[in-house]
Amino acid sequence: MATNDSGKVKRLAALRRFAITITLLNVVGHIFLGFEQSWAQPLVALATTYSMEILLELIDARSTHRPPAFAGGLGKLVDFLLPAHITGLSIAMLLWANDQLLPFAFAAAVATGSKALLRVPIGKNTRHFLNPSNLGITITLIVLPWVGFAPPYEFSENLIGVEYWILPALIIILGTLVNRLTGRLSLIIGWVGGFVLQASLRSLLLGTPVVAALLPMTGVMFVIYTFYMVTDPGTTPTGAWAQVAYGAAVAAVYALLVLLHIVAAIFIALTIVCALRGLGLYVGALAASRARAREAVREPILVKVGES
Repeated sequence: MATNDSGKVKRLAALRRFAITITLLNVVGHIFLGFEQSWAQPLVALATTYSMEILLELIDARSTHRPPAFAGGLGKLVDFLLPAHITGLSIAMLLWANDQLLPFAFAAAVATGSKALLRVPIGKNTRHFLNPSNLGITITLIVLPWVGFAPPYEFSENLIGVEYWILPALIIILGTLVNRLTGRLSLIIGWVGGFVLQASLRSLLLGTPVVAALLPMTGVMFVIYTFYMVTDPGTTPTGAWAQVAYGAAVAAVYALLVLLHIVAAIFIALTIVCALRGLGLYVGALAASRARAREAVREPILVKVGES
């Protein structure tokens, strides 16, 4: 029980740090860095994630005859809405839809709804397996093809000189602190190492200039994706080697999508790997359930033989 409580404390601390970091990045981005989205777009995304998170929790609490998780004061409500806050701002920061608001509401609704609708059994409970923010972005880019992801230059458009180094350094430092709490540093190693490896192999086997293949790593968006998107603790493995394999798998799928000339490969790759992991978890849970059922059938027979 103490270990479980410690895990919850670390998770909450990580969520608070993440929420503060992404809030500061959005505010500074809109005021100084040159973010090209309007102020209304993150507000619409947040309104959607907040309202859907509260509504879904009320429905679940009513169906299971328990008090809502946000009951108990303002502090409880704020902590409950931290994931929704992070999801809304991530979507608002990484999508570009000119002056339209609907795509941001749509992406936020997909992201939040997936947590309640798309779940796999884990022990006696269930858990969502798709990275919410990334799924919302991916589905929006596919369903609304006139929507794009934010141009990478917007994160450093107004920077000069040494400022080009200061911003990514701050993101890396803060991201490292968050991922130390969540225990996802091994995943970062797997993802970055896998990305370098796939770039090297594409250069060696296909003649792609290695500098061009590695170029995405120089952008601030890649740094944000590495430390704040691919490492989502709710939808990634906990074991160190499993995390390395997971990160490397995202890089491998990314390389395949690039070879197929698919746009937004970095987001689609993560969605595919999340889905495959979810399928594996579901198959594993189904096999375990069937094994328990067979044991339950065999047990009375064994007892009767022993009694005779």
